[in-house]
Amino acid sequence: MKPQQLKLLVPVIGLLLCSNSHAQGVLPGLNGPYLGQNLPGLMPEVFAPGIVSTPDWGDAVHFAPDKEVLYVSRWRVNKGQRETASVVFKRVAEGWQKVVTKQTGRAPYYSPDGQRVFYGKQYKTRTSDGWSEMKKLGPAFDEIPMMGLKMSRKGTLVFDEFTRDGNGVLRYASWDKGEWQTPKAFSKAINTGKWNAHPFIAPDESYVMWDGEREQGFGSSDLYISFRQPDGAWGEAINLGERVNTAAEEGGPQVTPDGKYLFFNRMVKPKGEAGEAQSDLFWVDAKIIDDLRPVY
Repeated sequence: MKPQQLKLLVPVIGLLLCSNSHAQGVLPGLNGPYLGQNLPGLMPEVFAPGIVSTPDWGDAVHFAPDKEVLYVSRWRVNKGQRETASVVFKRVAEGWQKVVTKQTGRAPYYSPDGQRVFYGKQYKTRTSDGWSEMKKLGPAFDEIPMMGLKMSRKGTLVFDEFTRDGNGVLRYASWDKGEWQTPKAFSKAINTGKWNAHPFIAPDESYVMWDGEREQGFGSSDLYISFRQPDGAWGEAINLGERVNTAAEEGGPQVTPDGKYLFFNRMVKPKGEAGEAQSDLFWVDAKIIDDLRPVY
């Protein structure tokens, strides 16, 4: 492991192995990056079935910037009550180790450079001896019912909002003069249709991805992408197409820190069983993004 990776990983492991977590033994047969899974091609595959993607829970993930730690947020409805759980997988010399935590709710989100870690509308910055005290994004964010947030290398934040009618808009906030500026709504190229949510911005800000419902879609919510144009504006939304989107609900797109793979969720009904669809985690080669990129 490179020295800079070790420097990044040690504070993270310190957070994991606290009194609120329980480390289990190394999982057998999981060696190499991405929990030792066979890498996907241009057709999406379920990620780590039975390990990360489980039949009893909906799962969402986020890799630490060095890809050595995977955070998993889980949810389900049990007897009419919503339940949440958190699991962490960390890479060790022998493979991957599972850490079950008592934390509930959202997993922490790390900025692309690993210098900030976000917890909803709050965050910490990396210091010489660990992490700062918890900070707030700023008063301009206080009244926005934010669901999720991502950040570019330049510090631009993108995020969604929770509304009961599903008509919330996607926003962005630029970093300037040591603080985030007042959030602005994306243009109609992005904020069109219904249920625009879970945005992801490329580290270099060359594109934004999200999920939403549009009349010309494949069914329920689909994944869309908008590329940055030469004049700095965002291009028209492009549906990721039939390799990714189906009649089922797709959502939560994000690309791995190395830019190689796209992860997303899809609502899938259990095979041969009646009942509600459950969210499974899929991944696919991120080359599908390059295949959609316009030539200017």
